[in-house]
Amino acid sequence: MQSVETLNEGLKRAYTMKIAAKDIDAKVNAEVKRVAPQVRMPGFRPGKVPANLVRKMHGEAIAQDVLNTSIQEGLQTLMAQHKLRPAISPSVKLDSDYEPGMDAEVQVELEVLPDVAVPTIEGLKLERLIVPVEDEAVDAQLKQLAGQQKAWKDAPAEHEAATGDQVVMDFAGKTADGVAFEGGTGEGLTVEIGSGGLIPGFEDQLIGARLGDEKQVNVTFPEDYNAKNLAGQPATFDIKVTALKTAAETKIDDDFAKTLGLQSLEQLTGLLKVQLEQQNAGLTRTHMKRKLLDHLAAGHDFAVPPSMVDAEFEQIWAQLQNEVQNEPDPDAARAELDAERADYVAIAERRVRLGLLLSEIGTANGVEVSQQEMNQIIAQAAQQYRPADREMFIDYIRKEPMAAAQLRAPVFEDKVVDYLFDKAEVTDRNVTREELEAAIESEDGAMPHVHGPDCNHDHDHAPKPKKAAKKAAAEAPAEDAPVAEPAKAQKVTKADVEPAAPGDELVAAEPVKKAATKKAPAAKAEPAEEAKPAKKPAAKKK
Repeated sequence: MQSVETLNEGLKRAYTMKIAAKDIDAKVNAEVKRVAPQVRMPGFRPGKVPANLVRKMHGEAIAQDVLNTSIQEGLQTLMAQHKLRPAISPSVKLDSDYEPGMDAEVQVELEVLPDVAVPTIEGLKLERLIVPVEDEAVDAQLKQLAGQQKAWKDAPAEHEAATGDQVVMDFAGKTADGVAFEGGTGEGLTVEIGSGGLIPGFEDQLIGARLGDEKQVNVTFPEDYNAKNLAGQPATFDIKVTALKTAAETKIDDDFAKTLGLQSLEQLTGLLKVQLEQQNAGLTRTHMKRKLLDHLAAGHDFAVPPSMVDAEFEQIWAQLQNEVQNEPDPDAARAELDAERADYVAIAERRVRLGLLLSEIGTANGVEVSQQEMNQIIAQAAQQYRPADREMFIDYIRKEPMAAAQLRAPVFEDKVVDYLFDKAEVTDRNVTREELEAAIESEDGAMPHVHGPDCNHDHDHAPKPKKAAKKAAAEAPAEDAPVAEPAKAQKVTKADVEPAAPGDELVAAEPVKKAATKKAPAAKAEPAEEAKPAKKPAAKKK
């Protein structure tokens, strides 16, 4: 195999490989001789089929396999001779004029990883913000847990419904012109007043109702209600209260712990404390890791492969495009997102650069992901597939080095980060949970709170997940950029390779439950908007 470099510009390389026809033919002859004893043909004893007949029958397929193998071997030789470290799989194209019996001319194009000097880690200083778990925090968790385990008891006969009470009712809904609508009638609908489970204004009108009362509730469906014919329209519901219950006080004691499957309140308290300690430790690590990555990014500025930046950007951009769909005004949010496209490209470049830095540090200092660890990673990843498909997934990962590298990357990164933590001079400082969360969400300690989709503050304006997503992308862990192994040459023919068929949609509409049919008129179209998730800076910024 002969090779000539045709491009050496920045991190881009291109070569022309030439594989002599005589070498290909010699390999074909050797392969024919190897398989001939295994060929069966009428009129010949097993293993006695002449080589010329074997070549006549199977020569074309054998020649194609030999050509592919020769290109793969040539590619590996090319990488070794020029000491190339591909950033992504090289582009390999066989000359379109190739015919059997000709020299095979192959064009190879690729981007290489830059030569990165191993960063100096001597003198690295980091601050570790520690949140001690106080008894008050554990007590607050106990009270919250008890509040989620409400026990209901029938209210006294003359009791008037109040916020926090549970009302069970039958209902019949009509539009403003008195016409019943689909799904507007039901029985036994249960709602806790003040929970926000029904459309705005409905629950407030239940306050003061007594057992057996019949009344009319007047509401207006939200503009974004899922039933378009009802969105923004006024309606009335004739209701009858069939049961009225009040919440019984949940006593936090050993009996309460036993309802959760534990033996005592002491055991429950201990588990909650451990859980809080783990949460706080996760936040502490997130903050330290971010400061470490900021330190590395500030001290290094080198060219990175555009193909890697493009791949990282596409991943970030796809996530943001999905989030835009949840905005009150998707078109406006999309326009704002497009205006800041360059910012996201810079974010992608930063992540790639940090990945390369961490890779160099890990390689230079003997940080490894063991085979046992990889087996655990692969087995864990396989759990997301159906049992029948898990072996197929595991086999795919073992055969595709790049796919295995993607699974390996986050584990390798964490091990490198742990190595750097061990080498750094770390100063501890006790802070509150709120101070630590503020430090994580801030930029250099000066950026105000970003109102994002998982923010649990009460807002009087529409949230802008774009801002939070941008920050999350900027501070997300850089993907480990392992040295790319030479790509295996796939079967190369003169025919164009067709793109793989797109996969099935992963998100499917869930079937409507029967209970939902009764509750549809009073239930919110998107209850997730009201159920404010707990703030999770660690998950957001990690």
